[in-house]
Amino acid sequence: MYSRKIRLLLSLLLLAAWEAGSGQLHYSVPEEAKHGTFVGRIAQDLGLELAELVPRLFRVATKDHGDLLEVNLQNGILFVNSRIDREELCGRSTECSIHLEVIVDRPLQVFHVEVEVKDINDNPPVFRGREQRMFIPENRQLDSRFPIEGAADRDIGVNALLTYTLSPSDYFSLDVQASDELSKSLSLELRKSLDREETPELHLLLTATDGGKPALKGTVQLLITVLDVNDNAPLFDQAVYRVHLLESTANGTLVTMLNASDTDEGINGEVVFSFGNDVSPNIPEKFKIDSNSGEIRVIGNLDYEETKSYEIQVKAVDKGSPPMSNHCKVLVKVLDVNDNTPKVVITSLSLPIREDAPLSTVIGLIVVSDLDSGVNGQVSCSLTPNVPFKLVSTFKNYYSLVLDGALDRETISDYKVVVTARDGGSPSLWATASVSVEVADVNDNAPAFAQPEYTVFVKENNAPGSHIFTVSARDVDAQENALVSYSLVERRVGERALSSYVSVHAESGKVYALQPLNHEELELLQFQVSARDAGVPPLGSNVTLQVFVLDENDNAPALLGPAVGGAVSELVSRSVGAGHVVAKVRAVDADSGYNAWLSYELQPAAGGARSPFRVGLYTGEISTTRALDEADASRQRLLVLVKDHGEPALMATATVLVSLVDSGQAPKASSPSLAGSVAQEAALVDVNVYLIIAICAVSSLLVLTLLLYTALRCSAAPTGSMCGPGKPMLVCSSAVGSWSYSQQRRQRVCSGEVPPKTDLMAFSPGLAPGLNTSESNEHPQVNSDLSGNVSSNSSFALHFFLFVGLFHLTILRNVTLFIYWWDCSLSLGALPLKPHFQSILHGLFGDGVLGWPPTDDIL
Repeated sequence: MYSRKIRLLLSLLLLAAWEAGSGQLHYSVPEEAKHGTFVGRIAQDLGLELAELVPRLFRVATKDHGDLLEVNLQNGILFVNSRIDREELCGRSTECSIHLEVIVDRPLQVFHVEVEVKDINDNPPVFRGREQRMFIPENRQLDSRFPIEGAADRDIGVNALLTYTLSPSDYFSLDVQASDELSKSLSLELRKSLDREETPELHLLLTATDGGKPALKGTVQLLITVLDVNDNAPLFDQAVYRVHLLESTANGTLVTMLNASDTDEGINGEVVFSFGNDVSPNIPEKFKIDSNSGEIRVIGNLDYEETKSYEIQVKAVDKGSPPMSNHCKVLVKVLDVNDNTPKVVITSLSLPIREDAPLSTVIGLIVVSDLDSGVNGQVSCSLTPNVPFKLVSTFKNYYSLVLDGALDRETISDYKVVVTARDGGSPSLWATASVSVEVADVNDNAPAFAQPEYTVFVKENNAPGSHIFTVSARDVDAQENALVSYSLVERRVGERALSSYVSVHAESGKVYALQPLNHEELELLQFQVSARDAGVPPLGSNVTLQVFVLDENDNAPALLGPAVGGAVSELVSRSVGAGHVVAKVRAVDADSGYNAWLSYELQPAAGGARSPFRVGLYTGEISTTRALDEADASRQRLLVLVKDHGEPALMATATVLVSLVDSGQAPKASSPSLAGSVAQEAALVDVNVYLIIAICAVSSLLVLTLLLYTALRCSAAPTGSMCGPGKPMLVCSSAVGSWSYSQQRRQRVCSGEVPPKTDLMAFSPGLAPGLNTSESNEHPQVNSDLSGNVSSNSSFALHFFLFVGLFHLTILRNVTLFIYWWDCSLSLGALPLKPHFQSILHGLFGDGVLGWPPTDDIL
């Protein structure tokens, strides 16, 4: 613990000493160092503990040099991450450094590290070509010099300090001239007179060796051709011309005028000026030379920040044969002017900022720069007034944008902050950069619908996938907190999932019907749609949709009884008077409302003859309109049209064959179908009698059993909990008993889970309507609970009477099924079960028992 305190104290002293110094670390590394090469213990030098590097998000950033250097967060060592080529980074500049920004959070600190890249001798001297050709007249004087092109080395310092050697020769020696400002000038010095006839060509090897360790070499072949005739080369009046130009110099400005003379006469003394072969490629883009006058003028834009000086080699060649040449150099130095505006780069680190952020929270880093030099490159930075932010200088040309006031998103949700950078030139240049500081909200508002419930009306038989409604919820929060998505609150609708009926689009809130809806199966579909935002944690709310399926007239009337699938034959005596009911046409419609309201009418007879019969508009009863006489035809064919009131109206037709017989004459079958109809009617009468007797007997036994059970139950439970009134229901009275009827429907209201009761329930006249045997059969646990309350002395009798009641119900069911089978054996079995069973009940008890024909309220 004591050593740790000592180390912490030393770290604080080192940090204080560093902050009092230059404000940055300095390291050096040789170029081409291998991956992992140690550079420095940056964490220790910055006074940072190794354990806090990861929690404080220690990271290194560099502006232009990628990932050349990296820091090992385990030991805090700065090492070489990838290949470093000094020549690629800095060219021939004498100073080459990589500037790093070390950033740590909690609190935010920025450190600046400079890593100097040391040059190594990794580039050999290079000549422009593999060989140089020279043409030297044989009459040149001894000690004459012939310029040759030297080599170039991309390294710097001693590694670029070249020495030249020439292969042994009797005729030439190598002359090297050097100066502090210019590169070395090479020339061959003639030591022995040339004789073309003796030696027409010479092959020499020029070797350039740099000063590195180990030294690197480069070679070039010198091919010298000895010529005759022209023996004087042009001569410049200066070996070096020095010129100073402002970088704002206009195109066409004269740089200098060269003067070269040739002591030869005639064409051999005419001199042509041109740039040397080894000039930089950008020289012809910036300057041009007049080949005759030797004037050099500016043709391109000069930029001090791009190139501070130009070294131009000029060649003067006479027109002799062979031509002779000489060289000089023009050194153009470019002077800086304030022509570059400052640059501002904003790096956002913590956007958006929460409206509850504390003061001095760092929002972003700002870097300003100016390519100019001296006073022209000195930049000052300022901020937009009246904003809750300020600039804090962290290093030269580096600033931090920090929070300086309280934020309120409901007042201002976004700030446009403008940073202005201005240099010290005259006139001063300036530049601006803006950053939008968005204030982040917290998720404190749930999506809200305009109303808690919506009612939707949809026509049945809709197309699958049709759009039926659109829900919309609004969230007053911002960004992802206000991004609302919709979904169904899944539940069961009967035996099926809600998602098999409808779906909701998660983004738009559009509700789609996935399948055609049928009013006869589904009248009301009630479900909930949930709206949730994307906040953390998410908030949500629900809305209820009541989808009413509107009926369409898609079901035609269906005939009941013998009229289905054929004609009905009736025998009528001619002595009947007006209003006598001959027959009755029965029909039902599966639709509801006006679509199920049926009307009956007779089709007019052919030829406009007036029929002695009419049909009840809503009852379907066919009756006589007057007394029948002998003039009426003995066989009447009546076509009854059954129409509903839908749009468009659907209809069915029933054919009734009426045979007129004389009074007192026994009815005879006029046809096999009529005979069969009479036989069926007689059989049906017999069956009705049997059914009435069976139902009355079984009902009497059942009533007696229930009365005894009620008496025993009341005596066992004096509180009378079972003797009170039961659940009310619809009961229709008749001479033979009470009947409760409900039209079968698979699902009337789909908001519930229990399907409705179907078919018929019968009670005897004296039975209280509250005791429903079907319900007692559906809920045996109730009966078991009740029987548990009966005293031990009457439990056996109670179970006995319950058994008798169930036995009577079984007998009634079997009798009903037998009657149905008997009726089917009379060629009526092709009809559906429910309509034919209703026709049997109608034949047994007449129109008044079931309220026949059934209305939409019952169906």
